[in-house]
Amino acid sequence: MCGRFVSSSTAEDLAGYFGAEAPIDDDDETLRGPDFNVAPTRDVPTVRVREGARHLDYLRWGLVPKWAKDLRIGSKMINARGETVAQKPSFRAAFSRRRCIVVADGFYEWQRFDADEPEAGAKPAKPKKQPMFIRRADGDPLAFAGLHERWIDAEGLREIHTCTIITTTANDMMLPIHDRMPVLLAPGDWEEWLDVENQNDTDLERLLIPAPNDLLSAYPVSDSVNSVKNNDASLVERLVAP
Repeated sequence: MCGRFVSSSTAEDLAGYFGAEAPIDDDDETLRGPDFNVAPTRDVPTVRVREGARHLDYLRWGLVPKWAKDLRIGSKMINARGETVAQKPSFRAAFSRRRCIVVADGFYEWQRFDADEPEAGAKPAKPKKQPMFIRRADGDPLAFAGLHERWIDAEGLREIHTCTIITTTANDMMLPIHDRMPVLLAPGDWEEWLDVENQNDTDLERLLIPAPNDLLSAYPVSDSVNSVKNNDASLVERLVAP
């Protein structure tokens, strides 16, 4: 899965990289600065096509289907499995007509290690989890395959735009860390993925594959990232073993 990531690039830089229109309102609270510990329900940068052009928009992370009665369902729908996204009622409509790119500068995953054998009579120790930071080896932004939806409350007073990240099986590079990874779209696939007229599930599902093994690099970071209260550039510094 993908449950925490980094969004440190400016809106202007991301808009330029993806050939999209930048947000107009510079006073929007979503543009207040870098986020080194993005958690579900926060607004995240996405690229989607509106009125025939690409736009960089900030959407709430955690997809809320139109038919949902409660916004809180989004916290359980931060990811969509690529193997079933075209069939699941929660994602099916968005997969056909409302696809986007969720943008990140890297993401975190927790590598699990078995704990040392306990002494005789002692309780078994819990497995250890080492946070890892994963990013593109060339430093460019990551283009996660995503979906977006518009949700309106029962009174018609609140309109919230939400998104989710599609995941797939891990490639050989990621497998020692976790058995799932986000779907990463290559630049040559952006246009096809964002084309709102394209509703060919077979062609779209062809893009939901693991990234090439040499695309990403990973290294251990401090367990300070475990708490969403911690949020600064030190979270992505490489952890040096004692």
